[in-house]
Amino acid sequence: MRILIVGPSWVGDMVMAQTLFQCLKQRHGDCQIDVLAPEWSRPILERMPEVRRALSFPLGHGVLQLATRRRIGKSLAGEYDQAILLPNSLKSALVPYFAGIPKRIGWKGEMRYGLLNDLRRLDEQRYPLMIERFMALAFAPGADLPRPYPRPSLRIESASRDAALGRFALTLDRPVLALCPGAEFGEAKRWPSEYYARVAEAKIRAGWQVWLFGSKNDHPVGEDIRARLIPGLREEAVNLAGETSLAEAIDLLSCAAAVVSNDSGLMHVAAALNRPLVAVYGSTSPQFTPPLAEQVEIVRLGLECSPCFDRTCRFGHYNCLRELAPQPVLEALDRLVGDPVEVD
Repeated sequence: MRILIVGPSWVGDMVMAQTLFQCLKQRHGDCQIDVLAPEWSRPILERMPEVRRALSFPLGHGVLQLATRRRIGKSLAGEYDQAILLPNSLKSALVPYFAGIPKRIGWKGEMRYGLLNDLRRLDEQRYPLMIERFMALAFAPGADLPRPYPRPSLRIESASRDAALGRFALTLDRPVLALCPGAEFGEAKRWPSEYYARVAEAKIRAGWQVWLFGSKNDHPVGEDIRARLIPGLREEAVNLAGETSLAEAIDLLSCAAAVVSNDSGLMHVAAALNRPLVAVYGSTSPQFTPPLAEQVEIVRLGLECSPCFDRTCRFGHYNCLRELAPQPVLEALDRLVGDPVEVD
């Protein structure tokens, strides 16, 4: 069976989509899975053993360009037996339709009648988790999902990891605390940089080194965290945000002895690398997109106004994050990896 997956447009969602690929392989051991997705996702897909090919999709998120979608679809004609669509948009259904793929599966979304011929109606109570909504598309409508659920697991090549260490002159002579202080979704998912700095200071004093990860947009946050460290400690924190490719970030995250992250794509990457992980939640909920790994501590306040899933705080106070002090995060790190420390 040849299966085309139309992939999601966010890092974390792409990582979680591996649960679908794993279910497909369990059901159809000899199936061939190709994923049509933005080019940025290639490093993630290349580290998933279930995926045969990552097919680059050249259009940006939200762009229609009907002629281009038709051209891509026609180029895939006759290649696949079925397509599974993870986005719920009308646009995402066009390429499989133009490709004439016999079976086209997805959830009811933006007027996709006719474009999909196996259109599912989502029961949010039955499938509350995002991974459940992905996995369910591998089975007949309404099917019970097999347990235990699979977990994303990214494959790391030692040569690629060593090359990344060499490029940034990084060493593993001390345990690495990886900090992921960004979140593309918005400020309501970003724990304050001064709190990250206090966690970094505590672990550096305990003999650790700190690597900061993120996109170019997160580089100033990384610099702010480093600036809050006194000379002598600051030198033990390396700001890699915006400096690495996504492939390098994945490989370097695999070296971490522990990770502290906002609810972000890198949080899901760290979980898929099975790194001891402290996940800080503010406006979002671990009841929908939890990190899927064995060694995870989730830290959140659970205020009455959260989760709101807003990009910015409707009240302007961001208390779900600002009132979440560093100490609970340090205590969570201690439970995961030892080295108890306190902050003032």
